[in-house]
Amino acid sequence: MLQVRDMNTFYGLSHVLFGVSLDVKPGEIACLLGRNGAGKTTLVRSVMGLVPPSSGSVYFMEKDITGKKPYEIARCGVGYAPSEKRLFGSLTVKQNLEIAMKSPTIPDAEPWTWHRVCQTFPELQSKEREMAGRLSGGEQQMLAVARTMMGNPQLLLLDEPSMGLAPVAIKALGESILRLKNEGLSILLAEQNMELARKLSDTFYIMSTGEIRFEGKWDELSKNEQLVKEYLAV
Repeated sequence: MLQVRDMNTFYGLSHVLFGVSLDVKPGEIACLLGRNGAGKTTLVRSVMGLVPPSSGSVYFMEKDITGKKPYEIARCGVGYAPSEKRLFGSLTVKQNLEIAMKSPTIPDAEPWTWHRVCQTFPELQSKEREMAGRLSGGEQQMLAVARTMMGNPQLLLLDEPSMGLAPVAIKALGESILRLKNEGLSILLAEQNMELARKLSDTFYIMSTGEIRFEGKWDELSKNEQLVKEYLAV
């Protein structure tokens, strides 16, 4: 679904990503784990074309999307839900969803509608006419992800969705993300919450100082105490 190869990315003169490579398989959740400043957000933004890589390549469904503009990448079928949410606070929940609606990129695919959003994010069902700016943090995060889904992506890029949320909100958000996975959506998840990542993800990549330090399954990662201590412990 997604292949990143030898990606190098700069912010001005600062070299942030160093030869990063990873894969997201169809229907799986691949998780980027790491401390703040590890390069997770930069990697997600580079895939989306918001911070174009200086070298390397990005392939989505075997199509080279390296160097394309973010709107071109979105039209290919990639959705991006940033950690900042960036909702329209003065619009209602349903209006926030309606402005993001577009036709599916796959013929005959079931489109995302208000009804389908309510099935996947039931916490939003009673908030149809409420202003987005008045929602709780967890509800705003769900709305941000739901809004991205209205673009009918085949690959979802999720950047730190649990940041700043209460445990009960994280639990509800995780359940909604699992529903998306069960519908066959492929997801690249950047996350610091190891417990949430463990419950959701199939493959794990640990990042530190702009490099991939580990790639594998949870069983391998959980047994490597030194790796967890060095790159993930607070």
